[in-house]
Amino acid sequence: MGSAGAAAAAGIHDGELGAPPQTYTGKVPWQEGAADAPPAALGTDFRFFTPAERSFIEAAVNRLIPPDPAGPSAVEANVPFFLDRQLAGPFGRGDHYFLGGPWKKGAAEQGYQMRFSPAQLYRAAIKAVDDYAAANFHGAAFASLADADKDKLLKGLEAGTVQLGDGVDAKSFFAMLLQNTKEGYFSDPLYGGNKDMAAWKMIGFPGAHYDYSEWVTRHGEKVPYPTVGMKGRPGWSES
Repeated sequence: MGSAGAAAAAGIHDGELGAPPQTYTGKVPWQEGAADAPPAALGTDFRFFTPAERSFIEAAVNRLIPPDPAGPSAVEANVPFFLDRQLAGPFGRGDHYFLGGPWKKGAAEQGYQMRFSPAQLYRAAIKAVDDYAAANFHGAAFASLADADKDKLLKGLEAGTVQLGDGVDAKSFFAMLLQNTKEGYFSDPLYGGNKDMAAWKMIGFPGAHYDYSEWVTRHGEKVPYPTVGMKGRPGWSES
């Protein structure tokens, strides 16, 4: 990348590029803000899911991580908002996916093998699951099912025993939904999930502190630092 390319890269902040390439001699300088900071999920509005899709997502993720005295449910941790913003952005577009054909069903170790981008997969799969629910559970949408029936349907998606329409592979969708739910639950709150860092607090993870080197060999000890995210914490700058 030449100087023109470096200059162009410096003006793009999407969390994917890292710092623009430069050549240094002697002491490496430090400049605040030179790295490509990850984009924060701001606001509270949903930008990808329709109201019906949001109802499905909230119902589904709250069965994957249900309410529990030990910690928040997926909805309480703001996972649906995290998913919405991810699907409305580069991940949803499949920026790092190869989406060209052929789309033959591959082996499990070959990873994602569908023609859909993640956003397209969610949109098609939610409709397909709701259609399946209506056909097999007396006309009800997934969000309206009893918890036991939601669990039964989700287990069918996981096992691949539920056959969905619109070219959707049930196992692939379930795998992505589960993975993305865990990511939203345990990711830095900067991305919109893990509200109030509650999931980190539940497992005793102090978060994005600058340096943990002194704790590398201290196995089994509780780290006595207050939980902090990449954007800090309430009172983090106070002495």
